[in-house]
Amino acid sequence: MFSDLSQQTIDLLNKVDITALSKTTLSQATNLNAFDLSGPALQLYPVLTPLRNKLPREVSDRGDLATRWKAVTGVNVTNIDMGVSPGKRSGEIQITEQDFVASYAGIGLESSIDWEAIWSGGKEFDNKATVVQSLLRAVMIGEENLLLSGNASLALGAPAAPVATLGSGGSLTVQAGNLVFVVALTARGFANASVAGGIPGAVTRTNIDGSTTQFGGGSSALSPASNAVTTSSGNQSINATVTAVPGAVAYAWFLGTSAANAKLAAITTVNAVTLSANATGTQLANSITADNSTNNLVFDGFLTQAYKAGSGAFTQSLNGGFLTSDGANGIVEIDAALQSFWDNKRMSPDEIWVNSQEARNINKKIVATGGTPLFRFTVPNGPNGDTPAIMGGTSVAKYWNKFTQQFLDIIIHPNLTPGTIFFKTNEIPYPLSGVGAVNFVRCRRDYYQIEWPFVSRQYVYGVYADEVLVCRAPFSLGVISNVGNG
Repeated sequence: MFSDLSQQTIDLLNKVDITALSKTTLSQATNLNAFDLSGPALQLYPVLTPLRNKLPREVSDRGDLATRWKAVTGVNVTNIDMGVSPGKRSGEIQITEQDFVASYAGIGLESSIDWEAIWSGGKEFDNKATVVQSLLRAVMIGEENLLLSGNASLALGAPAAPVATLGSGGSLTVQAGNLVFVVALTARGFANASVAGGIPGAVTRTNIDGSTTQFGGGSSALSPASNAVTTSSGNQSINATVTAVPGAVAYAWFLGTSAANAKLAAITTVNAVTLSANATGTQLANSITADNSTNNLVFDGFLTQAYKAGSGAFTQSLNGGFLTSDGANGIVEIDAALQSFWDNKRMSPDEIWVNSQEARNINKKIVATGGTPLFRFTVPNGPNGDTPAIMGGTSVAKYWNKFTQQFLDIIIHPNLTPGTIFFKTNEIPYPLSGVGAVNFVRCRRDYYQIEWPFVSRQYVYGVYADEVLVCRAPFSLGVISNVGNG
């Protein structure tokens, strides 16, 4: 390489400090690097609102605090015989009627962004648009929860005293006088509950304008104490059950020797529990002093309307029991519900809404027990004559109603609590019923956005609606609750 250099130059090069030459005035570590950032910001959160997407919406111009309708629910309810003797008239039929009222509720959320956040986004990130878009999506997600399980009027009250029995195994402290207490939870209460954090009672929300709003957090009053159970060596667990509470989707269990020292030990989505270890929660049973199950600022969702007195809806609690196969590609409990709809109402639901847990269990019961093992054969179209592949996995997407000879859609809802199956009807099959859409959202004011006046260097937005869920035929709804996972 240096053959054209003199020996003197080569000697000088050999004396150069290589360590000094390896130093760089400007390197990547100096951090004068370009920023390879893709914009705009990705929206990596689910916006799953299947009920909202399916329901028709209509705007009322009639004002009022509620929307109301009347229904004739029966004709010839005394079942007068039809025979008529010569020259005489027949008996007079009796007609039954029912009034329905659905009260409007305002719903909405707010968000804000300061001016610096807008400037810092530059042309690549429209942070102002992101805030408004995120706000609208948050309102839709919250509305979906209300449509499913909003509870304005169904107070859960106090559950009955649990029944406790001694179980084998476990690690509970060996002692006499163990008592179990229970609190029933709505869907909202369950979503905000945990053993470590406790269950919500009365909620006081601080609003963006500095005001406060109070409402129930979704928990019932405390039950009376169970019977006392004495644990002994080798028998250090307690099994407890409670009568199902209509409208509850979960239960919080407290364990101790009195309400003053009983701690939150477990939260279940069935009305039964096995307590095999000492309670790790810190919330005490005697801190539950009132029924905070309702929120009168919202409207009643489907599940609440099904459970309300006089609805006529089908409801059943399995009390922790599992779904069972009928050995002929069906589920005993679902068939019982569908038969009840037909025998009592001469109709069938159109949809079965389930949690992912129940979807898996339904699939397992139908395919594995009495069903036909199913395989999918896929033959690739490649030029090399590839060997066909066997692909596993099945999914029960529809359910055959044996009593009306029609298929019902099975739909997984992202927010339906495990242990709950919901039946929904979209059409009333009665001729000349006068019912178009069975279920719809009626609004005094549909979605609207407010950009509030400046009080600081911030843009503040609100997205609101004033609406109610209308179910013109509550008897067309159904709920199977307290379904065990198995």
